[in-house]
Amino acid sequence: MKKIAQFALISLVGAAGIVASSAPASAFIACNRQGDCWHVQDRIRYPRSAGITIHRDDWHWGRRDHFRFNEHDGHGYWRGGVWVTL
Repeated sequence: MKKIAQFALISLVGAAGIVASSAPASAFIACNRQGDCWHVQDRIRYPRSAGITIHRDDWHWGRRDHFRFNEHDGHGYWRGGVWVTL
């Protein structure tokens, strides 16, 4: 009986770990005035002159909007097709 209880406890802890690791990552979508968009993990403060708008990760642009995704690692933003690191 003790082995069954140990197995049940190990299974429960393992299942909890799987559930915790499969939680969706919170992310946002940042876009500039030129239509470049990229994913960001947190809301950082961009220079006001950069004209960056932050959207929720489930945001979609409209049919008449023209955006393109340009992903990049690190903190920064796209300006004129060039990644500016913050």
